[in-house]
Amino acid sequence: MLRIDTHISRGPKVTFRIDGQAITAYAGESVAAALLASGLRRLRTSPGGGGRGLFCAMGVCQECVVEMIDAAGASHVVASCQLEVSEGLELRSRTFVDGH
Repeated sequence: MLRIDTHISRGPKVTFRIDGQAITAYAGESVAAALLASGLRRLRTSPGGGGRGLFCAMGVCQECVVEMIDAAGASHVVASCQLEVSEGLELRSRTFVDGH
């Protein structure tokens, strides 16, 4: 785990999932920060098949986009650096398909 452990005040622990894998994070963290802290760096696949992940961390580059699954089962593309973790959040990493 890649977190500072001392002299930091954190929110309560929450658990969310990406690609079925449970990730423990702290309320107030972005999804991208929580995934990086858990060691998960590859969030999507480029057209050439390479891995993409957190880059600018401010929602401009879109390198860290993932799919958020809502309660109805629909997916929405979101920048993980702009999405706050929450209990029960369901995400899926993205695979490049036909230009999307």
